[in-house]
Amino acid sequence: VLEANLALRRRHWSRWEKLILGVQNDLGNCLGDLGRHDEALVLKREIYTRSVAAFGVSHENTILTGSNLASSFHSLHLYGEATPFLRDQLLPVARRSLGLDHHLTLRLNE
Repeated sequence: VLEANLALRRRHWSRWEKLILGVQNDLGNCLGDLGRHDEALVLKREIYTRSVAAFGVSHENTILTGSNLASSFHSLHLYGEATPFLRDQLLPVARRSLGLDHHLTLRLNE
């Protein structure tokens, strides 16, 4: 169902990158929930890369997609990628752009 929704939105609303990335994010989360973590990781890497290109690294949506990517790293026990990504890239940007008490910043600090 999510894949059909994504195809529909790409066809009719291809210029609405935020909408398409949101649907792709839902699909990635669903794949992870189904235990298809490798597929979810591939999709979440793509989503994060496209979010950075579309909105910049400081945008709240980009930070959220980065958080989802880090979650996929953890699910696959890829701590060597997760830790530097969170520590060196995502958390400093979240602190600077969202503030120390924003819910995403707090979640990344856990």
